[in-house]
Amino acid sequence: MSSKWRYIPPMEASGAMQMAIDRYLLEQHRQGKHPPTLRLYTWQPAAISLGYHQSEYPDSWHDLTWQGQPLDIIRRPTGGRAVLHQGDLTYAIVTSIAPGKRLEVYQHICQFLITGWRSLGVDLNYGIATTEYIQQQNCFATATGADLLTTAGNKVIGSAQLRRGKALLQHGSMILNTDKQLYRQMFETDLAQNLCEVIPQQSDPLTRDPQSDLTAKIIERLVQAASAIFKIDLVKQPLSTKEWQDIANTRVE
Repeated sequence: MSSKWRYIPPMEASGAMQMAIDRYLLEQHRQGKHPPTLRLYTWQPAAISLGYHQSEYPDSWHDLTWQGQPLDIIRRPTGGRAVLHQGDLTYAIVTSIAPGKRLEVYQHICQFLITGWRSLGVDLNYGIATTEYIQQQNCFATATGADLLTTAGNKVIGSAQLRRGKALLQHGSMILNTDKQLYRQMFETDLAQNLCEVIPQQSDPLTRDPQSDLTAKIIERLVQAASAIFKIDLVKQPLSTKEWQDIANTRVE
């Protein structure tokens, strides 16, 4: 019999709020008050997220803007390096895990991403960890064994984890349609690929849809893949008024 997970419908919110929601869901699950959960979301305004232990970053990032607004700079509760959240889609999973190797857990969870994107005609493979990662400011400059690359070798999905006892938060960014000029301004290097660029043209009317419809289709496929890979029933349930109040009261900027 399939276990039941909560599915929180896609939402757009500030980076500080999105990270507060992820932290809240993890803590509620740790306390046994909340079921395993999947959600997918976007950041508005565009933002830069720093890994929990990332202490330094260029001063020039404070001058970056997107559509006339400065980029928010916020800190994730998870580790890793800086991520530009503009034109990307973030996934978050909160669940319980048995003790095990961190990389095995990453790859168990990431299988739903591989399966979902394969249904869209995009093959993804795991990266290989190198010592260069910690020297980079940019999360997408190098790939670890927890990250996903296109067949051309370009990293397009980066993930990070936070554990609290047996409770686990794993979230990650999928580069769908990031503005390449903004990316270059930030990281002083070119963005090699967006995921939306590698969806095959013949993969149904997908690529003829407006961007919003394409994102909705991507989300639909990822949700279907999660149900199949984890053998779960996803119960759609938006955040309640009380949950929004609790999150606002515990929010950390």
